[in-house]
Amino acid sequence: MNTQTRFNSPDVYSTLSVANCLRISDGEIKPVLDGCSNASKLLVLIWSQLGDFDNLEYAWWLQRERYKLQDKGITIRAIGIGDRNSGIKFCNYTKFPQEWLFVDSQAEIHAKLELYRGLNINFPLLSSSQKAWLNLMLMCAGIGSRGTLAEVFRGYKGDKKAPQLIGDEEVVRDTPLPDIKGSFFNAAGGKGFQRPFELATLRLRNMTEVLSNWNTYVPDSTYLTQRGGTFLFDSNGNLIYQHRDKGILGFAENMSNPLSFLFDV
Repeated sequence: MNTQTRFNSPDVYSTLSVANCLRISDGEIKPVLDGCSNASKLLVLIWSQLGDFDNLEYAWWLQRERYKLQDKGITIRAIGIGDRNSGIKFCNYTKFPQEWLFVDSQAEIHAKLELYRGLNINFPLLSSSQKAWLNLMLMCAGIGSRGTLAEVFRGYKGDKKAPQLIGDEEVVRDTPLPDIKGSFFNAAGGKGFQRPFELATLRLRNMTEVLSNWNTYVPDSTYLTQRGGTFLFDSNGNLIYQHRDKGILGFAENMSNPLSFLFDV
């Protein structure tokens, strides 16, 4: 269980309960928690830029575990940084439902929840966009981004604590590499767990998608370094779990199985 669980719990729900953002499904400004009053459990995801690889990977896990989430009766809402076009593109690629996704173009909800802004070195003479890019590159190198390099290496070396990510008959397409069948990774050490290069291949597919559609996913690069957070509430609006991201590829307490916290509470 995340040690941050009880931190500032009353303020998180009250902040979210009065938040109004653009809903991707209809382009309307709506309360983020609209339709959530009867939820037995409410999962609210505050995402960074929708072109951030973290969010595409998070959405992939939600899609993978969608039947378990349904069985648990978990209601989901997400707020990402972007506009409606980036939200539509994100949902089309990840299969995340448009009616669950809202966008905050200026990361106002992130500031209200005091989420980590990321590295914020003020380089003289550079524009806000240029500063964000340079700070992002430093974070990718592990500076001001806790755990990022270790997580990158985990994607290449494999992880026996994590489940197998690509089915033997599944084919990974849309990367700079030739199409790869899931059974290919068996040669790297077996099956039934995350094999070497398996996660790195999925991340390569996400990277190819985002870089091929960069201006759609990231209409404003000012907020490139902004990190997100995960908040789980019970039926009374009490915060029962939270995770505040401290770096790139740090969107979960347990990156081997990012949604494990949902099935432990």
